[in-house]
Amino acid sequence: MLQFAKLGHIYRDAAQIYAIKKAARQMDVPWAALAAVVHVESGGQSYSLINGRAEPLIRFEAHYFHRLLPAVLRTRAQAEGLASPKAGAIRNPRKQTARWDLLERARSIDREAADQSVSWGIGQVMGANWQMLGYGSVGALVAEARSGFEGQLRLMCRFIQRRDLTGALRSTDFAAFARVYNGPAFAKHGYHTRMEAAFRRLSGKYIPAHERDWLGLGDFGAAVSDLQKELRAAGYSVTVDGDFGPATHRALLAFQSQNRLSADGLAGP
Repeated sequence: MLQFAKLGHIYRDAAQIYAIKKAARQMDVPWAALAAVVHVESGGQSYSLINGRAEPLIRFEAHYFHRLLPAVLRTRAQAEGLASPKAGAIRNPRKQTARWDLLERARSIDREAADQSVSWGIGQVMGANWQMLGYGSVGALVAEARSGFEGQLRLMCRFIQRRDLTGALRSTDFAAFARVYNGPAFAKHGYHTRMEAAFRRLSGKYIPAHERDWLGLGDFGAAVSDLQKELRAAGYSVTVDGDFGPATHRALLAFQSQNRLSADGLAGP
């Protein structure tokens, strides 16, 4: 595995948790279901440091590159070990730094074909889907993926919506979801069972607001507004917007720490 210091780990970052909950709310799907897909597709990692910059995790597909290249360039790419008509014939390096080096080598032959031959970010969305997803170019898709965690999440959610998979996610039918999202070999690789297992684990960490007596990251409504008013009255600078986001989370943690309470970021009785 890559060293921990070189990775951005999902679920250890309040802003990333909030972004997933907000996206799930907008698509009307269970937060834990969307988070389970993110977890399986990304391995729980949101970025890797490449030359000092936080970059999305990538996977280069040499058989895509072979298909997308014009014949005059295909021979060169094959000679350099970058293209093959057979899927999986050219393995991806284990480390992300080596994968990005591989991508740069492919880009030196044909940048557009290379970027289309990569699966990008937490959702591992292929660049070749740029037209289907409504981007103006593959470069625009890549820019979205490289813009940060929320950009990667938008890309993933756009793919889910364009492939009409929100219903499967809403009903937590992970077999139906993975059949389209991961392809016909989904069962062989256990995508649906891994998503189901992640969903069960994450569901235990997320209880719907109406079933509990505490507020936490991702909640919204009048009760959150009341909490924000109380935090403001206590001297903390938060916006009263009824949305329990990272700023409210930070203010609550500070209040808890300064008052010798359990600093868990949850507002309870």
